[in-house]
Amino acid sequence: MSLLNFLKSKTFLKQLILAVVAVFVLTFIMLQWLKVTTNHGEFETVPELKGKSIEVAELELNENNLVMEILDSSNYNPDYPKFSVIDQDPIAGEKVKENRKIYLTLNPSGYRKVLVPDLKERTFRQAKPTLEALGFEIGKLTYVDNIAKDMVLDMSFEGEKIKPGDMLPKTSKIDLVLGNGTRPTSE
Repeated sequence: MSLLNFLKSKTFLKQLILAVVAVFVLTFIMLQWLKVTTNHGEFETVPELKGKSIEVAELELNENNLVMEILDSSNYNPDYPKFSVIDQDPIAGEKVKENRKIYLTLNPSGYRKVLVPDLKERTFRQAKPTLEALGFEIGKLTYVDNIAKDMVLDMSFEGEKIKPGDMLPKTSKIDLVLGNGTRPTSE
């Protein structure tokens, strides 16, 4: 029997029709199975978690069949309570699948500590941008008799003398003692 005659035969046509029907039936069964196992069309709404404690956030996520994943803490934000959520991904109101991980960024307990630089014998003009670049603020400026005008002679924090290498919280106000440009008088 030649190939052309076989392709025209009733046996081949029956087998071809059975194969097409089987493919459609298997595809339909597979799509129904996927719809059931992936919860097609079913979503959970992500709750607003910003400003809430870890415990409250976890309770709300559990109620919505979502999973909490804590990312590393961010820089301290004084607008939020310590150890509260300051950012979330995905954002509140978004529709996600059940058991989706919601990534939370927490507010640390305070500003991170920064190394105090060596500013002695530098001018105020050099010291100010150095301190501000590290996140410190300039506190009270005190001038004493010293021939070097605006030269940093000493540093203090909350009334205590500090030295280079000390660790202070970011945004600390550092008081500076500067020279006023006059020669000290000897008695």
